[in-house]
Amino acid sequence: MRKVLKACGTGPPAGCTSRQRNGTSVRFFIDTADVAEIRDLAMTGLVDGVTTNPSLIAKSGRNFIEVLMEICDIVPGPVSAEVTATEYEGMLAEGRHLAALAPNVVIKVPLTPDGLKTCRTLSDEGIPVNVTLCFSAAQAILAAKAGARFVSPFVGRLDDVGAEGMDLIADIVEIYENYPDFTTEVLVASVRNPTHVVEAARIGAHVATIPPAVLRAMYKHPLTDKGLEAFLADWAKTGQDILKAKPASGQTAHDRKQQRRRA
Repeated sequence: MRKVLKACGTGPPAGCTSRQRNGTSVRFFIDTADVAEIRDLAMTGLVDGVTTNPSLIAKSGRNFIEVLMEICDIVPGPVSAEVTATEYEGMLAEGRHLAALAPNVVIKVPLTPDGLKTCRTLSDEGIPVNVTLCFSAAQAILAAKAGARFVSPFVGRLDDVGAEGMDLIADIVEIYENYPDFTTEVLVASVRNPTHVVEAARIGAHVATIPPAVLRAMYKHPLTDKGLEAFLADWAKTGQDILKAKPASGQTAHDRKQQRRRA
């Protein structure tokens, strides 16, 4: 995978966006329609949004609209809901209908001519759009020109056919940084493993949408488990209980502070 060199802070301002200079954090969206998973992961404070698609809704076995509204109640950030029509008028009608359900709904459209037309119309109406199924930098340029809030390049599917999915992310980030008027954010999709997430952050993508299993895998490291096991074993040898323990003097720090105040 090629290295991406950023000029911000080390050279002329060309290609250096305000988002880079401000150090905005990479955001994590959860790629699922499983409401229980979303609710559990949202409690970590790590979830900035959610992406859904027809396949994920079908997997849930539930009513699309009910699921969407539940997710929007759990997560205040952007929640992508995909249209299923394939022609402009149908996409537009579905997009407007879905957008009216909650203020944080983002309409997801495919990167097709009719999808881009729909993107432009909805964007002009103030409705945010996620242009999905992006597999080339040329397509990403079109999405930005059409006013997309997000573009979703599918890195895992590119890897599946022998291409380097993260090279596409690097290309899109580089191109977008050349044009400050492009406000489209790069939303890395089809994430298969923690390495994809790390590479997305290293390159400077704005968002990675992550399956729950991949996010949980990011917690894991054998040395973390080994270190915790050792700490707990040593603690058990002391025979102490933090909730029951008191200092040998019988006084807590709060007790001593109160004594000093009275003195």
